[in-house]
Amino acid sequence: METRRPYPSDVSDEEWAFVAPYLTLLPEDAGQRRYPLREVFNGLRNLIKSGAPWRWIPHDLPPWIIVYQQTRRWLEAGVFDALVADLRLLLRLQAGRQGQPSAVILDSRTVQSTPESGSRAGYDGHKRRKGSKVHAAVDTLGQLLTLHVTPANEQDSAQVARLAAAVQEVTGAHVELAYVDQGYTGAEPAAEAHGHGIELQVVKLPTARQGFVLLPLCWRGCILPPLPV
Repeated sequence: METRRPYPSDVSDEEWAFVAPYLTLLPEDAGQRRYPLREVFNGLRNLIKSGAPWRWIPHDLPPWIIVYQQTRRWLEAGVFDALVADLRLLLRLQAGRQGQPSAVILDSRTVQSTPESGSRAGYDGHKRRKGSKVHAAVDTLGQLLTLHVTPANEQDSAQVARLAAAVQEVTGAHVELAYVDQGYTGAEPAAEAHGHGIELQVVKLPTARQGFVLLPLCWRGCILPPLPV
């Protein structure tokens, strides 16, 4: 960073102090290390923040193939999973909550497809959009627990079993309740959740409404009410 202008995506000193122990798989002075690990991480952050292809990483950051290979090592070592789990624990304790949540929120979001999506894309008739659907589970503070991606035509209710199993694995089977919208209504998703020790609670829309109405619980940027879990 001493020889280039900083990018908005560069990791701050405070952030680097937190993430460096997770990312350092080899000693900093390892003989095969050609680029500072912090700059490699900055290359990955630049890619994620900009949404650019790997080969478009700026030339004053480490070469894209170096960033790609190191990212694969990080993923295979599970460092990001460990980092997110520990950060979620710290944020929950800071907010006066238990370390592991007993309630979660399940929801999905349809993402517009790109030419590269090919056969992986599907058409979401409700959202009138072709692309992929991100199915996510978060705690009541909005902290991510697990997610997976399907074609956009996959129904939300069909993902309950997979999300419930992943949530219980991440939290040590601590979750008892899951808030969902009406897309998860039905006996089958309720039974699949119950099979993993979770009760589904459907948050219904008001019967009469005009324009945008904020639901009591959601995970994309809304303010959550104080909950005891």
